[in-house]
Amino acid sequence: MTTIDLPDGECTAVVDSVEDGLATVFFEQDGEEVGNAVIEPDELPSDGQHTDAILEVEIRDGAVYSSQYQSGETERRSNASQDLFDRLSKRPPSDTDS
Repeated sequence: MTTIDLPDGECTAVVDSVEDGLATVFFEQDGEEVGNAVIEPDELPSDGQHTDAILEVEIRDGAVYSSQYQSGETERRSNASQDLFDRLSKRPPSDTDS
């Protein structure tokens, strides 16, 4: 078990990646990143063991004490990211376009 350098309490976790049997997770409070850790995927709920999964977690004594996968928030953030990508990937009209 990896020690998570955060105070006890609830926060949002975002799974950045799951590779080589380890999950890289970023922790947020009030929309701001407050820390990160590399942990064993089995410390996360089975439905949240994938890239971009959003979880509500409780940290106690430097470890994930409890966690719950947030499917609606995961989908919302995914859609928002895709919408932003789509808008940014559209080429603006040039002066020669009519």
